[in-house]
Amino acid sequence: MEHTAQVEHHAEDGKKEVMRVTLILTVLTLVELALGFWMMKIEAQGTRLMIKGVIVILMMAKAFYIVGYFMHLKHEVKNLIMTIVVPLLLFVWFITAFLSDGNSFKNLKNTYDPHKKELSTQKVEKKEEVKETKTEEKKKAVE
Repeated sequence: MEHTAQVEHHAEDGKKEVMRVTLILTVLTLVELALGFWMMKIEAQGTRLMIKGVIVILMMAKAFYIVGYFMHLKHEVKNLIMTIVVPLLLFVWFITAFLSDGNSFKNLKNTYDPHKKELSTQKVEKKEEVKETKTEEKKKAVE
């Protein structure tokens, strides 16, 4: 009988904890949405960048709550947590490194490849002009 009461009490605590975390995630999501819609109306780039940073921080907080409570890592052993978190951080580092390397390659290719530079400085003819020149060429070929 005593054990049943303890299990029911533990279940009540678990439900309260899940409801609290769900409420926190809902509030964080609503704040992110409000900031996103507000950001669309702002013209100043510095303010927009600051709001984007706040949104990223809120997203990280949501990720913490989701991983900690719904993936049950909050109550796990530290070594198990590290086996999940460290590869995740390395994955984020890989993405950052690859994006940086790709951007550097694109900039160097556009700067030092004379063919790319030459093509980027040429003006493109309008389609109407191209049609006219083709019909003129056909007329000259017939004559």
